[in-house]
Amino acid sequence: MRFIKIICIAFSMSVAATTYCQTNEGQQERAYLIKTMTAIANPVLNALSKNELKKKMPVEAKADDRQNYTYLEAFGRLLSGMAPWLELGADSTEEGRLRAKYIQLAEICLDNATNPSSPDYMNFNKGSQPLVDAAFLAEALLRAPQQLWQPLSDKTKQNIIQALQSSRVIKPYESNWLLFSAMIEAALLKLDGHCDTSRIIYAVNKHEEWYKGDGTYGDGPNFHWDYYNSFVIQPMLIEVLDVLQSKDTAWNNLYNTAIKRAQRYAAVQERLISPEATYPPIGRSLAYRFGAFHLLSKMALMEKLPAYITPQQVRAALYNVVKKQVSMPGTFDNNGWLQIGIAGHQPGIGEGYISTGSLYLCSEAFLILGLPSSHHFWNGDDEDWTSKKIWKGVDVQTDHAED
Repeated sequence: MRFIKIICIAFSMSVAATTYCQTNEGQQERAYLIKTMTAIANPVLNALSKNELKKKMPVEAKADDRQNYTYLEAFGRLLSGMAPWLELGADSTEEGRLRAKYIQLAEICLDNATNPSSPDYMNFNKGSQPLVDAAFLAEALLRAPQQLWQPLSDKTKQNIIQALQSSRVIKPYESNWLLFSAMIEAALLKLDGHCDTSRIIYAVNKHEEWYKGDGTYGDGPNFHWDYYNSFVIQPMLIEVLDVLQSKDTAWNNLYNTAIKRAQRYAAVQERLISPEATYPPIGRSLAYRFGAFHLLSKMALMEKLPAYITPQQVRAALYNVVKKQVSMPGTFDNNGWLQIGIAGHQPGIGEGYISTGSLYLCSEAFLILGLPSSHHFWNGDDEDWTSKKIWKGVDVQTDHAED
């Protein structure tokens, strides 16, 4: 940062140079995050676009049956995280041209994943797991309708609708899984105009019943110390309610309540990031890595961060969390596929339901890339996040429960 400021002083006579210097730190971080996201995506999208995902993708897992599910896991979760960036569309900039490439790849992949005659046709209805990842795929389509849905051929749209509908045979558990059914139906409602409303209403009502206070929902009737409020519950609940309120203003109050709760949970998440850009390894699914900050990234994307948390401190925090984990040896195998772990390759971190495809939920941390490079989020110097300030001895606002 000091080096950047020296450059700015040296070029202070040039307004353009000064502007560049002021924004350079955020732009460099954006460039790093795009490079990282696309590096994570490349093995999945390149293979699937050639109908070679099942042929090329490794399946690291403890359970023997995960090859039945891991491909849809990888694709649905990856695309969900990439979607806001893709939705910015193509343009003449270097980044815009790169987006054009990945939009085209995604379109081919959506066709191959849902075409029953394709070698990479995915499992949407056998076993329980497909419900989860059909929901992530549905979430991706909701997040990028202009780029991931509208350009598709009628046949591909029909295949996607049928694939999503086929997941209805899977009965969700009385937990965060209810939101997977709700997300699929919300996407069907938005994209096709038809859905099973009862699945949405039931999931929303149960989560309202399971709200525990202070920005946190139970995963079912019980509270769990883990990151599922961020992995799944709050981002999907907000998106489902957003679809509902777009159809009926009677849902506005509950949507606004969910936003308020999410803001509180985002504030807690920001404080959980240590000065070293680590976070407590608590609860299930730690192999999702920085996907643990799905909600924090989403609230930044929505420009709904709490007033006392600046975009620049969230940007710096998320950038450093991602960089710390990605730089750990063993995060990727020799062919660029993610490996199980939270800090490198740690197979013991993976539960029985974890496989290679599961790991691509980490892409949810990249939602902030849906804010264009010109947005103030990417401009100005980094600011220390809360824990970093505190352990420097900086005076900060106290933290307290909000409800």
